[in-house]
Amino acid sequence: MVSTRAVPNLTFRRLRGRRSPGEFAAAVRRAAREIGEQVACDARYIGRVEAGEIRCPNYAYERVFLHMFPGLTLADLGFSARESVRGRASRATADAAPAQVALPNPTPMYSDTGDISEESDVRRRAFMTGGTASVAAASFGIGAAPTAAVPGPRRVGEAEVSALEEAVRRIRLLDDRHGADGLYRRAAQPLRTAYALLDAGTATRGATAGRLHASAGELAISVGWLAHDSGRFDDARSHYAEALATARVANDPGVEAHAFCNTSFLARDAGRHREAVRAAQAGRRAARDLGSPRLLSLLALREAGGWAGLGDRTDCEQSLGQAHTLFERGPSDSDPEWMSFFGEPELEALEAQCRAALGDWSAATRHAYRATVLQDPHFTRNLALYRAELAVDLARSGSLDEAAAAGHRVLDLMDEVQSSRIQGMLAGMVRVLLPRRRTAEVGAFLDRHASTAATAHRA
Repeated sequence: MVSTRAVPNLTFRRLRGRRSPGEFAAAVRRAAREIGEQVACDARYIGRVEAGEIRCPNYAYERVFLHMFPGLTLADLGFSARESVRGRASRATADAAPAQVALPNPTPMYSDTGDISEESDVRRRAFMTGGTASVAAASFGIGAAPTAAVPGPRRVGEAEVSALEEAVRRIRLLDDRHGADGLYRRAAQPLRTAYALLDAGTATRGATAGRLHASAGELAISVGWLAHDSGRFDDARSHYAEALATARVANDPGVEAHAFCNTSFLARDAGRHREAVRAAQAGRRAARDLGSPRLLSLLALREAGGWAGLGDRTDCEQSLGQAHTLFERGPSDSDPEWMSFFGEPELEALEAQCRAALGDWSAATRHAYRATVLQDPHFTRNLALYRAELAVDLARSGSLDEAAAAGHRVLDLMDEVQSSRIQGMLAGMVRVLLPRRRTAEVGAFLDRHASTAATAHRA
């Protein structure tokens, strides 16, 4: 029997140089935008390439890589010939045990991150259909069947686990671009399928079992975040608890830290500030041996947010100082894949929220402005969020004309972003501005906001 063990792509690893996988993934996304491509590249994808799991990139990635390294061929980048890889894919598909259910191709703007080719990698995809903000169920090797149709017990293999991991990436990608409101209900189906696989896959052992539990936990957190961001706090709390339980069963401190991180954020938003502090501290204990200063920095910021909500300026300042010290240690190969959003813009935005909670509106405005300037416009949802934070802080500080101007910039993005969080922030700002509606700039914003809200309600 011919061995199919992956051969590491050392050539590609050398091309990455001193950059972390996350930093290199960001460079790939920037290069894609330069040539009109959009790829869902993250640190895990780079890791799979370097590990030899992706022997030949799909056509979108091929165009991006050749743009990044002009004059080189795919072979020069350490990849195999597409024809040889496609032949292996055809044989693998023919040997696959479960019959595949035909599903629609993904929309072109969401390029496939599979490891063989667009034509043959159906089982690894979480399909995107119906426009910019809808998610169809991932196939997971059993098609788009409801969870009741999952056979049991059965061995869950590489194809199912990879499809689940891809579903997590796709949901995060769409949330980054469009916000949570249009995604939450549809994303619940892949989550039900994931836990059905956990129940059915009693024969799964070893690394595959670990990846299955980790991916199910991460998917629960992603769906919980969609509920959280769209104002469904009770649903979010349930999903985060489910993720935490999965992490504990699998003894996975990475998923545990992530679940506590999001639980802390939710508790802060729900006004349970002491719970926010304790959840962040629990997350820091879970993450202490993971080798990721950036993760510890984010958890310190979550703790700072809880202290700010309690009005404890001393402990808030101490946590903020720890967050900055940890952040300045830089990225690491151990940084979790889900933390791709956490860069300097998010650091500034979270500090702005702390300053606002303490009533330091001038400082909050300064940090929120830096977040808007530093944010990559590719992440539309975060840019809209940071602009909304700036608008609110300006309004609270008494700079009403500037707040209205910032509010217009938020509305400029609301055709692309569906987020109850952002809508709620704008509604709070409107209440502050209403007494000054006779001012031309303020009145124009209030009229536009009312018109936008009415249109959204009719839709």
